[in-house]
Amino acid sequence: MIPVPAPALQPVPPAPPARWQQLWRDAIRDPAQLLALLDLPELAGRLSPEAMAGFPLRVPRGFVDRMRRGDPHDPLLRQVLPLDDEDRPAPGFGLDAVGDLAASGGTGVIHKYRGRVLLVATGSCAIHCRYCFRRHYPYAEQTAAAAGWREALDYLATDTSVSEVLLSGGDPLSLSTAKLAEFTRALAGLPHVRRLRLHTRLPVVLPERVDEELLAWLAGLPWPVVVVIHANHGNEVDASVAAAVSRLRATGAQVLNQAVLLRGVNDSLPALADLSERLFAAGALPYYLHQLDRVAGTAHFEVTDDQARSLHEALAAQLPGYLVPRLVREVAGAPAKTPL
Repeated sequence: MIPVPAPALQPVPPAPPARWQQLWRDAIRDPAQLLALLDLPELAGRLSPEAMAGFPLRVPRGFVDRMRRGDPHDPLLRQVLPLDDEDRPAPGFGLDAVGDLAASGGTGVIHKYRGRVLLVATGSCAIHCRYCFRRHYPYAEQTAAAAGWREALDYLATDTSVSEVLLSGGDPLSLSTAKLAEFTRALAGLPHVRRLRLHTRLPVVLPERVDEELLAWLAGLPWPVVVVIHANHGNEVDASVAAAVSRLRATGAQVLNQAVLLRGVNDSLPALADLSERLFAAGALPYYLHQLDRVAGTAHFEVTDDQARSLHEALAAQLPGYLVPRLVREVAGAPAKTPL
C-alpha cells in the first residue's frame, strides 16, 4: 500500500490571552496555601515534600471552591493533595503501568488498539491528580505537538488502517485553540481518518476553557467528534461544568465521562450513583469506570477487584443501564480495555 503523504502545515498566528489562561496561571501550587483556604491546618504534617518534588501540586481555584471547608476527607481534596501516603513503596506498582512506552509509534504517538491512535498532545494539565497514570511519563521527550505535530502526522499518514485519532496528554485542551487547529487542518488531508476524540479534564476543572474560540473550532471540524471528560465525584459537576458540557454538545460533539474508582473518593454506591445522575443531568453519558492503574505513588487509592465488582453490580441494580459505566482495567499489551 502506498503511504499517504502528510499534508503541509500552515503557520498559526499567536492567539491573544484568554480568560481561561489567566485562571490557569492563578492555579494554587502551594499545599500550605490550599490547606489555609480550606481551614485544614491539621493536614500540614502529612504533606509530602518528596511527592511534591516529583509531581507538584496544581489545582484551579474554581475547583477548590467546590471542596468542603474544614473536611479533611473531602473527595475533591483527596484527589489533589500530595500526602505522605505516596511515599510508601507498594509491590506491583511501577512507572509505566499501562505500557504506554512499549506501544510508542514515535514522538507522542501511542498505538495500542486496532484502528485507533492516541497522541500525547502535551504534558501540561490544569490539575495534577495524584492517581494520574502518566505522572511518571517522559513528557519532555514525548509530546506530539512538539516540532509542529510533524512526526505524529507522518505516522498517521503512513498507516491507513487508522480511522480514529485520540488527543490526550496531559490535557490536549491545555494547548491553545490555534495550536489544536494547526493539527486538525493538516489531519483533514488524511482521508482514512473518520473520527476525532478528545480526552480532557478541563471542562470539569476549568470550565472556562470551553470558550467561543474553542467551540467555533469544534463546530467546524469535518469529522464526528467525541469529547471524553473526566469527573470522579458528583461534587465536581456544578453549574459551571454543566454549562460547559451544554456548550460542547451544541457543537454536535458527543460528550462521555470516564472516571477512576478511587478509595476514599467514590468507592461507595451513593457516590457512584450520584456521579452518574449528575453527569446525565449535565448532558454527559457515563462511559468507563476504570480500576486504578498501578502507578508508583498511587497504592493508597486502590480498591480491590472484588469490591469494585460488588459496587458495579449494586450500581447496575439501582440505575438504568445507560447510567452504568463499564467497569474496566487497562492491561499492558491487551488488544482492548479488559472488562471486570
